[in-house]
Amino acid sequence: MDQEKLRAALDGQLVALDEPAYDGPAAALPDALVAAVLAAYERGLQPERDAGRMAVRHLLDKLASAAPGRTVEVRVPPYAAVQAIEGPRHTRGTPPNVVEMDGRTWIELALGRLTWDEAMAKGAVSASGARADLSGYLPL
Repeated sequence: MDQEKLRAALDGQLVALDEPAYDGPAAALPDALVAAVLAAYERGLQPERDAGRMAVRHLLDKLASAAPGRTVEVRVPPYAAVQAIEGPRHTRGTPPNVVEMDGRTWIELALGRLTWDEAMAKGAVSASGARADLSGYLPL
């Protein structure tokens, strides 16, 4: 991800939280952004759009790196979607294995703040297909 765009999104989120601008190392920008977006959710706020999108995208990219493949499509509308997990490749139409959730749920799952079973039990995740169980890949 573009460091300048990441920093701008993070600083925008921090301003919305009445926090000082980020002054840490560039390598820690993505994780600081995820933490700021999670802080917004925890305060009952909707995260800034760019911050939310970049935080979700960062964590989806981590999933795709940790579990490369094209068997399961993980969707976090309106932010992003990735294909991950090894197995039969999907090429046309709606994938047979789809997981969909909102941004807060994805961030909480990715960070281990919420378990897969808890998210499924409360209906926060829609999962269809035989391979649409991410519990073995979370937290990231």
